Amino acid sequence: MKILLIADIHANLEALQTVLDIPHDRAICLGDIVDYGPDPDRCIDLLQKKNIPTLRGNHDNAVAFKVDCQCGYKYKHLSVATREYTWDILDKPQMEYLQKLPLLIKEEVDGKRLYLTHASPRSMFEYIKPETPDEEIRNMVDEAIEPVEAEFLVIGHSHIPMNRKLGDLTIINPGSVGQPRDGDNRAGCAVFDTETGKIEFFRLEYDIEAVCAKIEERMPHAEELTAILRRGY
Repeated sequence: MKILLIADIHANLEALQTVLDIPHDRAICLGDIVDYGPDPDRCIDLLQKKNIPTLRGNHDNAVAFKVDCQCGYKYKHLSVATREYTWDILDKPQMEYLQKLPLLIKEEVDGKRLYLTHASPRSMFEYIKPETPDEEIRNMVDEAIEPVEAEFLVIGHSHIPMNRKLGDLTIINPGSVGQPRDGDNRAGCAVFDTETGKIEFFRLEYDIEAVCAKIEERMPHAEELTAILRRGY
């Protein structure tokens, strides 16, 4: 089975539509549907329409429960500034959808055990990046919300693609659909082949200018938000 892994959409509908065109048998979203972008409602609707299992990210949590997103300092003011816009856009059922999103998904497919969560298995706010020390990751795994009894730990949150081996554990981050932070402004995602255990990363062109036009028309801090999309960080 080929599982399309998507994460960190951030209300970027055009990017989401683009990655969903990649051939796959099923898809899983690792969270952060909302904040930063112009179409939180339409992104939620599309995930629901396609029955895509979705985790609750820290931005989804912040919007749903009106609490701090605890995201990185560099972009936090933008998430706070766009949250009022997001609340105005979402209706009650969409807010309830965010509130009910789970914190983790456990899967076993073709003998491969997967543990999927938005950020670290210990917290939706912790980053696991390519440069995160091994010992720090081991502590996160040892103190997980639920035991990580899997060969594959699948995460988002950092917006940086990663395929990293730590002992018997493979850590996969598909990158960000709608807010890349690695200097490549194309939409990011990955496909996990459960038969072979192989992971294939994708970067896809999409209509960034259409998204930027909507941001400029509707949202606060438009100059900063569109600059991030155009440069990819």
